[in-house]
Amino acid sequence: QVQLVESGGGLVQPGNSLRLSCVASGFTFSNAQMYWVRQAPGKRLEWVSTIGITGITYYIDSVKGRFTITRDNAKNTLYLQMNDLKFEDTALYYCALDRSGTGRGQGTQVTVSS
Repeated sequence: QVQLVESGGGLVQPGNSLRLSCVASGFTFSNAQMYWVRQAPGKRLEWVSTIGITGITYYIDSVKGRFTITRDNAKNTLYLQMNDLKFEDTALYYCALDRSGTGRGQGTQVTVSS
């Protein structure tokens, strides 16, 4: 069955960086379009970024120029490099199989605080 395991979150100050990872199993990762989604406290799940099987990428406007999504098909791993983090980036981050968060794991917490 599909399994997605996120890691790499933490507590950082504004302006700092984090790199999230997501190890995938149970499906052919190289054939799957992959997503990062997040959920801030008291808010709905929000799509953040997508990477296609060809490597084409998409981002929500609020993270453009700061976040970079990449994939390593040899390692079945999805990444999200997050630079210049802001208070509003605080959320539980998940990797998923679609924008709705299908197949997401337990998530990894990112907290941006001074």
